[in-house]
Amino acid sequence: MHSPAAPGATPRPPADPVVAGIDVATAAVRVVCVNARGAVLAEGGAPLPRPVRDGSGRSEQDATRWWSAAAAALRRATAALPARGAEVRAVAVSATSGTLVLADAAGRPLGPALMYDDRRAADLNSAAQRGGAARWRALGLTVGPTAALGRVAWYARHAAGFPGAARVVHTPELLGHRLTGQPVAADWSHALKTGYDPRAAEWPTEVLGALGIPAGWLPPVRPPGTRAGTVCAEAAAQTGLPAGCEVRLGMTDGCAGQLATGAVAPGQFVGVLGTTYVLKGVTRELVTDPAGAFYSHRHPDGWWLPGGAANTGGEALAHRAAAHLPGLDEAAAARGPASCVSYPLRREGERFPFVAGAARGFLLGTPADDADRYRADLEGVAFLERLALERVRALGVPVTAPLYAAGGGSRSPLWNRIRATVLDLPLQVADRAETASGAALLAAAGTLHPSLEQAAAAMTGEGRLVEPVPEEKAALDDSYARFTEELTARGWR
Repeated sequence: MHSPAAPGATPRPPADPVVAGIDVATAAVRVVCVNARGAVLAEGGAPLPRPVRDGSGRSEQDATRWWSAAAAALRRATAALPARGAEVRAVAVSATSGTLVLADAAGRPLGPALMYDDRRAADLNSAAQRGGAARWRALGLTVGPTAALGRVAWYARHAAGFPGAARVVHTPELLGHRLTGQPVAADWSHALKTGYDPRAAEWPTEVLGALGIPAGWLPPVRPPGTRAGTVCAEAAAQTGLPAGCEVRLGMTDGCAGQLATGAVAPGQFVGVLGTTYVLKGVTRELVTDPAGAFYSHRHPDGWWLPGGAANTGGEALAHRAAAHLPGLDEAAAARGPASCVSYPLRREGERFPFVAGAARGFLLGTPADDADRYRADLEGVAFLERLALERVRALGVPVTAPLYAAGGGSRSPLWNRIRATVLDLPLQVADRAETASGAALLAAAGTLHPSLEQAAAAMTGEGRLVEPVPEEKAALDDSYARFTEELTARGWR
C-alpha cells in the first residue's frame, strides 16, 4: 500500500501493470516484460547447455539448468523495469513441445531431460499408435517417432532406479513448481504429444496401461492461461518477481508464436516462413486431415489450432550468402515474375501440404540468370503456401483476410509481395511474433485484459500490411498451374 504524498509533493504516477513471458528454447531462456498495450518495458536472457546428441537418436539436456537460467533471465528483466513505474502481475512459461523429465516430489529432476527430438522410443511410439489408433484417428493425430508419449514409456521400462514419488513433468511444470513452491498442472498444449487427448479431455488410459506407464506419473491438465498459483517468497528472492504474482499456464513455443501474431480468433491464420514453412490457424470445430498432413492443438478458449509444417521454406536460400540477399532481392524485383518454375525442396520428402516421402526438389525451365533462379525459388515457396491454404479450405476451414505473416522470411519485402500476389490475399506482417511475447499474452489474459482475444487486440500491434501486385498476378497464376501439374504428374499429390 502506497503512503499518501506529502503536501505540495508531485503525486507518484500509478504503477504500470506488467506481465512477463518466459521462452525456454533449446539454447537459451528469454524473458520479455510488457505492459497492457504490448510495449516492451524490459527483456532478459540466459544461456542453456547444448543438448547432448549421438548417433543412436538420443537427445538430452541438463534439466537442473532450466531453473537457474530462468531465474537469471527473470532477474535481468525485472532489474531493467522502471524502478517505480512497473508492477509484474502475472507470468507464463512456454517451451519446446515434447521435452520432459522425471522429477521427484520436490520438483527436482532425477536425470537429464529427454528433448523434443529424442528418438530412443520410436518403437514404443509405434506401439502407442497401434494401441490408440481409434483415439488418434478421432483427434486427427499421429504418434510419430519423436512423440513424448514413447519417452514416458521408456522411463517406465527403466523405473526400478526411480523413487515411488517420481512423476513426469514438461519444462513449464518444472519451472512452475519452482515459481510457486508446489506442483502445478500441465497445459493441454505441452501435454498433447505426451498423449493427452484434448478432445475427450483425458489421458489415454488404455494406451498408458498397455505401455506400463504408472497411473500417477502424469499431471492433471488444464487450459493454457489457467491460474496455476502465485510466486512464492523463495522464487521472488531469486527472480525479482513480486511474491504473490500470478503464475499462469503457457503453451508450446509454436502455439505461443502464433498467438503473438494476433491470430487468435476463428478464421485467422498465420504463415510462418522460417527454415521451413508452417501454417497455423484457428477453427471453431476440430478438423481432421485424412492424409495426416496437419494436426490440431486446442485453443485456450476451447476452439482448435490446426497447423502443418512443410519441409520447404527459408532453407531454400540456405546455400546463398546472407550478405548477397538484399542485392538479389533488388534484381529479382526489377525483373518481375520468374521465367522458370522451382520447387526448392532441399531435403528428401515432403510432409505438408501433402505427404510424399519420394518428393524431391525440381526446376522446370532454364533460368535466364541467377536473379531469375532466385526469384523462382521465392515463388516456389509461395506456391507451396498457396497449396497449403487450398488444402485447408478443401477440408471446409474458412480462412479470413489478411493472412498473418511471421518468421525470418517475412523480413523480405519482395518475398511478402510475391506471397500476397500468389495467394491473392493481403499479408499482415507481425511486429513481434516471438514465443516469449505469446507467453506474455497468456499471462495477460485474465489479469490485464478480460480475455485472450482482447489481450491480442490490445497488445500485438497492427504490423505492416502488404497488398498483392495486380500486374504480376496472371504470370504467377500460370507458374502455379505448372507447379501443381508437375506435382500431380509425379504422383506426390
